[in-house]
Amino acid sequence: MSGLAYDIFILGGGPAGLSAALTAHARGRRVMVLTNDPAASPLAKAGRIDNYPGLTGVSGLALLEAMMDGVRKQGIDVAIGRATGVMASGGRFYITAERDFYEAKSLILATGAQQGTKPVPGEAELLGKGVSYCATCDGMLYKGRDVAVLDMGGPGQEAAEFLRSLGCRVEYFDKQRARSYAISGENKVEAVVADGTPYPVAGVFVMRATMAAETLLPGLALAEGHIQADETMAASVTGVFAAGDCTGRPYQVARAVGQGNMAALSADKFLKSQENQ
Repeated sequence: MSGLAYDIFILGGGPAGLSAALTAHARGRRVMVLTNDPAASPLAKAGRIDNYPGLTGVSGLALLEAMMDGVRKQGIDVAIGRATGVMASGGRFYITAERDFYEAKSLILATGAQQGTKPVPGEAELLGKGVSYCATCDGMLYKGRDVAVLDMGGPGQEAAEFLRSLGCRVEYFDKQRARSYAISGENKVEAVVADGTPYPVAGVFVMRATMAAETLLPGLALAEGHIQADETMAASVTGVFAAGDCTGRPYQVARAVGQGNMAALSADKFLKSQENQ
């Protein structure tokens, strides 16, 4: 947990996010990178990369590890975790990540291609009314009650075990259990519907490896599932920049690194304009 506001907070520890971190640090900015375990990245599964200059034949995991090692050697703050929400208020961004909370003056989104993050029916409508993305944050509210963990590729098993340790009665769902899911209820969660069968619960914990961009930061403009960013990598929300696969195709390391560099330069320029006011 951070006690001071970071100048630039970067969501994502892939090539775009780490490139942004190095550039921002070189500009004298206080930087934090929040990322999932690099080994879980789609890039880490690439057995061989032949189109990145100077590193022909390197595996995706080796490339990520080398980039992360370079960032850590610069003394840049890195945290392994999953962002569960971002709130913009008073010229600051407040980021929640499970039990941690951060404050930043600007934000760079480098969250990768948003695959498998589309909300299930009823999720958005019942968010905060029984739908949660953080078992450690909200689990105690459901002690002794029936809840569901909807595992969409995130830390679902861990969430289920934690909720059981609190005394919740947990119904666990994943992509193998049913082909389709929905969350139902009028003004609060009443059930998870799996392949048409309702399972009454008081709360639903939706666990994904990466949050959908529109869920993470309301008001963010998207196009075909990608974050809209201009030529400076500025997104539709003031003080927010985006880089890498989350901005669209082609999904290539060289493009991501270049966009990360540009996003950091633009964030630095934005901060200077704020400081000179």
